[in-house]
Amino acid sequence: MKNIIIAIDGYSSCGKSTLAKDLAKKIQYHYVDTGAMYRAVTLYLLQNHIDIYHPEMVEHALQNITISFEYNAESESQLTLLNGENIEHEIRVNPRVAGSVSEVSSISAVRRFLVQQQQAMGNNKGIVMDGRDIGTVVFPNAELKLFVTADPQVRAQRRLDELTEKGQNTTFEEVLANLEKRDLMDSSRLDSPLKKADDAIEIDNSYLSKADQLKLVLQLVNEKTSVSLS
Repeated sequence: MKNIIIAIDGYSSCGKSTLAKDLAKKIQYHYVDTGAMYRAVTLYLLQNHIDIYHPEMVEHALQNITISFEYNAESESQLTLLNGENIEHEIRVNPRVAGSVSEVSSISAVRRFLVQQQQAMGNNKGIVMDGRDIGTVVFPNAELKLFVTADPQVRAQRRLDELTEKGQNTTFEEVLANLEKRDLMDSSRLDSPLKKADDAIEIDNSYLSKADQLKLVLQLVNEKTSVSLS
């Protein structure tokens, strides 16, 4: 199989991470959740009371951060480690992380710090990476670029269901407001804003099942690798 880089960008809560994980597992590629990396940095800054509006403090704090991933065979899932500690649950359900990650992601020093790591992860290709700027900044020459989107109301309901399942109490209105705030910040930030790469294929999955979406993307991968993956 010809190894390629698959870049998946899109708005929050549109299922791009689920797609990326399922795709990587299907074609036996490495999967990197860049959103988890930004959440990990955000968690560290919050835990250590670093003023995110003070660039020098943030840049100094980055020197103390090591992010890695570990596969959990029991749960068949990827764990995010911050300085060796499993923070997977915390970065997914902590409302302070969710409320601050877009602001942290807009800090140029943070982006430089993480983009450098992400690019190194793709040196040997055979990787599926999802985020906000993968096809535009991290891997502008990726062989396959996807831009995933969905109706905001659909995304908010998906996110609400996810949080409810994890035992967090919130409302649809609160979730929708948070998504809209993140969309605005991600799309309007000066450094590496969220946008569709000119050569990316857009997928609106508002009314697509996970299975149908994966099938569609496998066909696209097949066209790039000339190997049947069905």
